[in-house]
Amino acid sequence: MPNRLTQITDKNMTDENFLEKDLSYKVIGAIYSVANKYGCGLKEIVYQKALAEEFEKLQINCEQQKRINIYSLDSGKVLGVYIPDFLIENKIILEIKATPFTTRQNIEQQRSYLRASQYEIGYLANFNTIKLEIKRSIFTNNRKSFITLISKTQS
Repeated sequence: MPNRLTQITDKNMTDENFLEKDLSYKVIGAIYSVANKYGCGLKEIVYQKALAEEFEKLQINCEQQKRINIYSLDSGKVLGVYIPDFLIENKIILEIKATPFTTRQNIEQQRSYLRASQYEIGYLANFNTIKLEIKRSIFTNNRKSFITLISKTQS
């Protein structure tokens, strides 16, 4: 089976500012491994289980369906929860899809969750597109004013 390639680009990305570079490469490698083994056309749950198996094989700590808090950008109060497909090493949110195309709404939804949570890195992987699609989103905590508010309430 031929490799299903996609392009991940960020014009400002350098080794110095690539957040969680080594872990990110391992996650991307696991996604490619699953895509190359199983191809496209399966249900999302199959890819999720295959990824969990791949993460275990690679000794990458991940939690499936972990509830993470979504905070008010103004007050720092918990507004609700988000349940991503994977939380990897308590650093990266991974959302998987098995749809014919990745929508702008899928991408924006993930970015909104990053904007209002304590997590800075998110990946969206769609296994059922013509080419495997992996979208990386970053929203660093130094751009989130509520982080200092929740830090004070947790102390």
